[in-house]
Amino acid sequence: MRVSRRGFFFGMGAGGALIAAWALTPRKFIPPLKPGPGEYAFDAWLKIGTDGVVSVAVPELEMGQGITTLIPQIVAMELGADWRQIAVEPAPISGAYANAVLAAEWAPLWLPLMPGLADTSDSLLARRFAEREAFTATADGTALAAHELAARSAAAGARAMLAQAAAAKWGVAWEECEAEGGMILHDKNKASFGELVTASAGYSPPSPPVLRAEAPRERPGEFPPGAPLHFPRLDLPSKIDGSHAFAGDVRLPDMVFAAIRHGPIGDARLAHYDPHAAQGQPGLIEVVAGKGWLAAVATNWWAAEQALIRIAPRFTAKGKPDSATMAKALMAALQNGSADSVTAVGNSSAVSDKPSLVADYTIAPALHASVETATATARIENGRCELWVASQAPQAARQAVAAALDLSLDDVTLYPLPAGGSFDARLEHDHATQAALVARAVKRPVQLVWSRWQEHVAGRPRTPAAARLSAQTANDGSLIALKIRVAMPATAREFGGRLFGGRSAFDALDLQGKSDALACAGLTPPYAIPNLAVEHVPVRTQLPTGRLRGNSHGIGAFLTETFLDELAHQVRHEPLSYRMLLLGAQPRLAACLQRAATLADWGGGGGGSGQGLACWKMTLGEAEGHIAVVASARRDERGIKVDKLTVVADIGRIVNVDIARQQIEGGLLFGLGLATGSSTQYAKGLPLTGRLGLLGLPLLADCPEIVTEFIDSEAALFDPGELGAIVAPPAIANALASAGSVRLHNLPLDQS
Repeated sequence: MRVSRRGFFFGMGAGGALIAAWALTPRKFIPPLKPGPGEYAFDAWLKIGTDGVVSVAVPELEMGQGITTLIPQIVAMELGADWRQIAVEPAPISGAYANAVLAAEWAPLWLPLMPGLADTSDSLLARRFAEREAFTATADGTALAAHELAARSAAAGARAMLAQAAAAKWGVAWEECEAEGGMILHDKNKASFGELVTASAGYSPPSPPVLRAEAPRERPGEFPPGAPLHFPRLDLPSKIDGSHAFAGDVRLPDMVFAAIRHGPIGDARLAHYDPHAAQGQPGLIEVVAGKGWLAAVATNWWAAEQALIRIAPRFTAKGKPDSATMAKALMAALQNGSADSVTAVGNSSAVSDKPSLVADYTIAPALHASVETATATARIENGRCELWVASQAPQAARQAVAAALDLSLDDVTLYPLPAGGSFDARLEHDHATQAALVARAVKRPVQLVWSRWQEHVAGRPRTPAAARLSAQTANDGSLIALKIRVAMPATAREFGGRLFGGRSAFDALDLQGKSDALACAGLTPPYAIPNLAVEHVPVRTQLPTGRLRGNSHGIGAFLTETFLDELAHQVRHEPLSYRMLLLGAQPRLAACLQRAATLADWGGGGGGSGQGLACWKMTLGEAEGHIAVVASARRDERGIKVDKLTVVADIGRIVNVDIARQQIEGGLLFGLGLATGSSTQYAKGLPLTGRLGLLGLPLLADCPEIVTEFIDSEAALFDPGELGAIVAPPAIANALASAGSVRLHNLPLDQS
């Protein structure tokens, strides 16, 4: 993020009445952090207590990606704090934590008529929007790009103020003091942060703040697997001993529990229910009806769920999706629909009437399958609503609840909680609105938990798609033209209609047939192909769709990497060298591919080898993430068996190597789940799979050996959370083909 050094202001120091956020023309905000007894707040990012404890605010949702360690680590390294005295707390919703980077990425969603005015991370318009709307959404791996500089500057300012207090005490120049291990040092003098913090509040930081010469980083070579960690995750101890509080762990006085039934997918309405059918159900308190749902409230969730089973509410619905109908609509659009050009290089019609290879693909809807289903707790008292919920878009959740209850936004308070997995599911907030409506009806605090079945009914999967890839090769087999044609809904615009436009899931379906550049951001290959055409055919499917880890990159990588592999074998070229010929303009990706092949003892991917490879590149502003993977896979009596995944990634500067490795490995296993399942068919508006155990997800025994290596890089940092999920499915598909299975053009992988 390019920001003027004059762009950051501390306002009036630790005791100031206002703080100012990043901008060319700063906006003032009430300080979001409230110091407790013996604590002093330094800007929006940290507090230091007289006991030496440094509390760091984190505005992003912790959903396993480690952000509640990464931002505190950045603060600790810049401040010179002792990691053993670092604490973390979720930041309150405030424009002071505006995610302008994500606002710029999503400019087509909130500024659809003129997105080019706000589509760069240093855009004043994106910054103003993010600050005005308190837009702190967690998505697209933007957290560090959005917040690192602000957090570092706050820590640098606090360090300077502590040094000034120490310098005054010792009669030395504060610039000569060092901060290390929670101490301010000068020759033989030393004093702890706790000793100095009270006096430091009387000083002002330099403007601009004096940052350390090197940004926070760890070198991959210093932290091989199993090496001692300098910055172990802050959330691990509580997750190990079970004390980590998720949304389902909230308990309030006089709280009751709610289960829910949603109508079929479509324009659903509650038609009939007989509450007397649940008479005699122990613990049942009340039944609450909504437009397209019915909730039962009881002294415990199981009692509420059993009451709904007895009541068996009936719904009417229009526009119910059906898998067979969707498949026909997608294929018809693929063959005859009007397309928008996504990418055009060279002669876009260079693929002749008799292409060298043509392959049709089908991508099924992909479910999030998080461990924790949608859960929200609401309490309404004295005209105010309090929410306890895990949300990737907390301000949007507040706005939706305020509108549903006809309250002002100031009368809705959201307490952010960590998520037990999300994969972008918690960008949606229907459950928060429902919990608030039920709490108003029963006049007691209510915790609403969706069952797995209801998560599949009311959740929004990654979009289904149909695609046709056509290639033209020269006499020597080299690729001279590639055409990628994808039929799928305008899923990003649909999502934006819900998040920014307040549309219902059914009303947002009207946007599925529109042009959608953001939905196609991951369809363009990273290869230098002389003639390339990528086309998107928007199509309405009746199935509400949403965002999922990797989004269109997961579709684009699967299409390109499996097709290139098939093409290489057809023209009798070795798959690795075939890709290398096309990566002349991508040296970082080529280096990852070569290194992964070396680590995996790549044998050429010939028949019977069971080896397959894939690589991909993602971009966020000026930052790039590159990854290559070699999979060893086969089929056995239980189905697909992946024995080993060898991965090399170049994600630029790395803040925490261990967390980066966790993100890559977790992404690979998530991608394995996408390859083997994570999907469902639909009939009459209902999913046909309602249990987690039926989704074909990998069990612990199915997890392969994973070898991960990072290339030490000086490039801009890139969040690796989505990279593994993107490349695992095509690498596995290619490995299965080399092991003797038929070439698969479906995701998830099957024989259909």
